Amino acid sequence: MRPILIGLLGALFFSFAFIFNRSMELAGGSWVWSASIRFFFMLPMLLLLVSFRRNITPVFLHLKKYPFQWIIWSTVGFGFFYAPLTFATIYAPGWLVAATFQLNIVAGSLLVPFINKKNRSIPIQSVIISIIIIIGVFLMQIEHADNVPIKGVILTIIPLLISSISYPLGNRKMMQLVNGELNTIQRILGMTIASLPFWIILSIYGIFSFGAPTQHQVVQTFIVAVFSGVIATILFFYATELVRHDNHKLAGVEATSSGEVLFALLGEIIFLGALLPNFTSFIGITLVIFGIILHSIISTLIDRRRLMVNRQRFS
Repeated sequence: MRPILIGLLGALFFSFAFIFNRSMELAGGSWVWSASIRFFFMLPMLLLLVSFRRNITPVFLHLKKYPFQWIIWSTVGFGFFYAPLTFATIYAPGWLVAATFQLNIVAGSLLVPFINKKNRSIPIQSVIISIIIIIGVFLMQIEHADNVPIKGVILTIIPLLISSISYPLGNRKMMQLVNGELNTIQRILGMTIASLPFWIILSIYGIFSFGAPTQHQVVQTFIVAVFSGVIATILFFYATELVRHDNHKLAGVEATSSGEVLFALLGEIIFLGALLPNFTSFIGITLVIFGIILHSIISTLIDRRRLMVNRQRFS
């Protein structure tokens, strides 16, 4: 239950990214700066956090030991995850982006056979429950689907498909690479450093294509960096670290990201004046909450079953 609650808290902080990215897009800011500046802000904050605990040396030693793996999977887990996510805000409101991004829940479960070396079984129960969540997400989108042009739908779905696969893939591959040698904050710092080449290249593209970012966008991106980039990422990665050896629990923690939809929707209603959802959307919200509760219950039942088996084995 504890990893689920931590994951939900992370979802709350991560929802700020969807709200502020949409706000910046509506104000005329470029998605390139919304994405890249966040990670430039994250770097000094993470350096301070890790240096405060005097744990910075192991990070650089691990980066030096596996430079190519760090760059590849950090670019996937951070670059290919967040850049398409911010790009999608051009064509869709934040809550819709958050809803579509929930495809990462199913993607995380389906990636198991391709990532895990020992336990390659797909957690079928988690996939079924994740489908319930996806149905809920789909219902939440129906109300606004008629207002999104075909081009907007395509340029929302394709980037978010890339994003939803990249996030669990990069996260899990980095957990395997680190294998407990670094803690959560150290791993996030290492991934931020290793993904810098991607953000620098994207920034160069941004300068020539959109010019320099505005002061307003820089301030809002700083808020996103603190709330979503540092706090939310640390919470989510810590939750996945707690259950990294259990595919069912890992899928459950990843499912808490569906809470981002609810938080983003409420945030847009409060801060951006979005309309209240209709009855169909409320049904979708109920299914999302129901799916999260089911994930939590299954994780608890699995824990109890294993505890009983161990007791019988040693009795």
